Amino acid sequence: MEKNRITELDAFRGLCILGVFLSHFYFDLVGVLGLDLPLTGFLQVLFQYGGILFVLLSGVCATLGSHSVRRGLTVLGCGLAVSAVTVAFGLLTDNAGTFVWFGVLHLLGISMLLYPLLRRLPTGAMAALGLLIVVLGYWFDTFTVRTVWLFPLGLVPKGFYSADYWPLFPQLGFFMLGVVLGRTSYREKKPLLPKLQGKCRFLAFCGRHSLVLYLAQQPVTMALFALLALLRR
Repeated sequence: MEKNRITELDAFRGLCILGVFLSHFYFDLVGVLGLDLPLTGFLQVLFQYGGILFVLLSGVCATLGSHSVRRGLTVLGCGLAVSAVTVAFGLLTDNAGTFVWFGVLHLLGISMLLYPLLRRLPTGAMAALGLLIVVLGYWFDTFTVRTVWLFPLGLVPKGFYSADYWPLFPQLGFFMLGVVLGRTSYREKKPLLPKLQGKCRFLAFCGRHSLVLYLAQQPVTMALFALLALLRR
C-alpha cells in the first residue's frame, strides 16, 4: 500500500497539518492564556488559506482512496469526541473559548460520508456545485440567524463561537473542488512530481498520519496551556 502512495500529496498534507498545529498554538496562547499577540500578515495568510488547501487536498485524496464511508465514520466520530472533550474542559476551567462545535474533523467526516453520493456527479456538475457552495458559504458569513442549530451549514446566531469552525458552506465546496482536481490531475493515479517520490519523509509521515497527530496534539496542547494558566494565578 505504501508503494502506491503519492508522496507529494502526503507531503503537502503534512505541511498543512503543521500549519494547523501552528494556528492552534497561536489561538491557545490567546484564548487560554489570554495573551495579546499580534496577528501578522504571514499568520493571517496561513490561517485563512492554509485550511482551504488542506480541504482541497482531502478532496483530491478522496478520489484516490477507498472505504470512504468507513473512514468518514471514523473521522466524524473523532470530531464528536473532540467536541465532548473541549466542552468538558471548558466547563471545568470556566473557559468557553475552548469549545469546538464543528471543527475540521466534523467537516471532513461528513464530506467523506457524502462522497459516495457526490462521486456520481459529472465533473462539470461537481465543479459548478462546489463553486456555488463556496459562494453561498461566504454569503452566509455576511449575516446572522436566530436559531443556533444551523451552525454546521455556516448559518450562525449573533455571538456564536467555536474555537475550530469549518462549516459545510463553504468548506464542502472546497472539498468538491478538490475532487475535481483529483479527477483531472490525478486521473492516472500517478504523481505529478515523480522526483519527490520517497523523499520529504518527515512531511510525508505527518501527512499519512495527520488524524493521529491532530488528535494527539489537541489534548497535549490544552493540558500544557491549562497548567500554565494555573501557574499564572
